[in-house]
Amino acid sequence: MTRIWLIFGIAVIVLNACVPAKKLVYLQKEDELKNRKSIPTDSILRSHKLDIQEYRIQPQDILSISFETLSDENDAFDFLGKLAAQGRTAGNVATGAAASGIVVNLEGEIEFAVLGKIKVAGLTLFEAQDSIKAAASKFIPDVIVRVRMLNFRFTILGEVNGEKTVTSVTTRLTMMEAIGQAGGFAELADRSRVKVIRQNNNNAEIFYVNLLNEDYLESPYYYVQQNDVLIVPPLKQRTFKRYFTSNLGIITTTLSFAFLIYSLSTR
Repeated sequence: MTRIWLIFGIAVIVLNACVPAKKLVYLQKEDELKNRKSIPTDSILRSHKLDIQEYRIQPQDILSISFETLSDENDAFDFLGKLAAQGRTAGNVATGAAASGIVVNLEGEIEFAVLGKIKVAGLTLFEAQDSIKAAASKFIPDVIVRVRMLNFRFTILGEVNGEKTVTSVTTRLTMMEAIGQAGGFAELADRSRVKVIRQNNNNAEIFYVNLLNEDYLESPYYYVQQNDVLIVPPLKQRTFKRYFTSNLGIITTTLSFAFLIYSLSTR
């Protein structure tokens, strides 16, 4: 009977300690893990249509906006100097840029001393670029406008190798790229139930994504959005692996002490 209980205990320990590959490998499809040797190499197996959603500017975003022109006229330089907090010149290119960025107000507008207020909320960066250029072109026909986001950020918490808030230079970032910027998943992260908290106007939307399923490539939640919070939960094996040794030591010590007391009391 003792042998049966010993075998049972060992089996429980082994089963709880093992993490199958299907819980670790990203973007799986059906039984590919079991049939890896039969998968042809150097060939396209299938394709997925991505649901690409360009980021749209929101109130309180910080934008870097620069203006350039090849015009040699002094009026052009004077005009560009009025568009930004600081103006600078390089060769025959005049540039005006707000070094610290321009904040989109709560009405979704940015404001220049010369151009006035321009509505940019709800526009993509390229659409905002065109709108600002259209306004500036009334004064300088050959003006070039460049718009970039300065504060596109997201936060990653939980079972990753580095919890942090990341500020990205690009607004088209996938969930997996975002997690990669936090050092990647920890060994015992649950990749099938990543929780996302997303701000949508005055609402906080909560949903889960499964990064183990290849069909996730076609998900509308494939890309990170501004101010997303990603929370990566642990697998159930994490608690067992992390605390097993210390708990085993406590149990062993307790049993040893109990046997000692029992031995002394039976003498």
